[in-house]
Amino acid sequence: MKKILVIGTGGTIASKPTQNGLAPVLSAETLLNAVPYAASVCEVSCIQAFSLDSTNVRPGHWLILADIIKENYDDYDGFVITHGTDTLAYSAAGLSYLIANSRKPIVLTGAQKPMGDDVTDAKQNLTDALIYASDDGSHNVCVVFNGCVIAGTRARKNYSKDFAAFASVNFPFLAQIRDHCVIRYFPDVAVGDTCFYNYINPNVGLIKLTPGMNNHVMRYALDCYDGLVIESFGVGGLPEYSDYFQQVKEAGEKGKFIVMTTQVPNEGSDLSVYKVGAVVKEYLRILEAHDMTSEAALAKLMWLLGQTNDFDKAKELFYRPIHHDMLCNEL
Repeated sequence: MKKILVIGTGGTIASKPTQNGLAPVLSAETLLNAVPYAASVCEVSCIQAFSLDSTNVRPGHWLILADIIKENYDDYDGFVITHGTDTLAYSAAGLSYLIANSRKPIVLTGAQKPMGDDVTDAKQNLTDALIYASDDGSHNVCVVFNGCVIAGTRARKNYSKDFAAFASVNFPFLAQIRDHCVIRYFPDVAVGDTCFYNYINPNVGLIKLTPGMNNHVMRYALDCYDGLVIESFGVGGLPEYSDYFQQVKEAGEKGKFIVMTTQVPNEGSDLSVYKVGAVVKEYLRILEAHDMTSEAALAKLMWLLGQTNDFDKAKELFYRPIHHDMLCNEL
């Protein structure tokens, strides 16, 4: 029987009503006691990393989780992290870069309703996560939610209340879990040695362009952050009615790292299509996210700036696919 470590972090799955609304108070061990079927799936141990509404989870918490997994990696066959849904996709992406090529599954799950509710998805999601983490074919960081298995670099929360909260953006589900069985659509293997990273640069931001946005907003973001992900319109580009182009140009010359992506949920960016994007691609020192999610682009930029400040090296790292994060490779 596989040995699985469940790591609690709080979130809705661990919440109970308080005078000021739901708050995470249940431990990982208490959550596990609510799913007795787990005893027939695997041998489980629990660690409580922290107890937070995931709104409060930051990049530093990704490092805490990665460190816990590193310390226990040789003692367990897989890991399940119970996490709030609001920032789960960011944490899944962050861990995908902090723990590369994991030969053991690292599964994030959560719930839209607390474990103690009469009608809840918590029990099913936690059970499915343990089933997937115990399967011989499971590797790398992934999200298990509503019976679906999503690569950690491809998850996005699409619904605020529906049990089918998460989608796999620009990439198919890795598998589904039905009647306690894992149904795989293609093998998900770990290539190369497992590598743990212990540093990222959290001083990276994301800005969403809006029609007529005050140009001081872009200038402030470029000044404030070491790296910036810019969500543009459509397939990508910078508006011509302000000095955005010059701002990004000057920021790049100062050593800032800028990633251009799109705020459109599916199909990704292609800066080469229109003039507003082609001139950006040709003349500015930027990286293009293509089919990556914004969550993955943000996390990957934090990760690579933790490794290097050299643009050419950063470019190489950014365009190197990691666990299905990018299908379009410019190098």
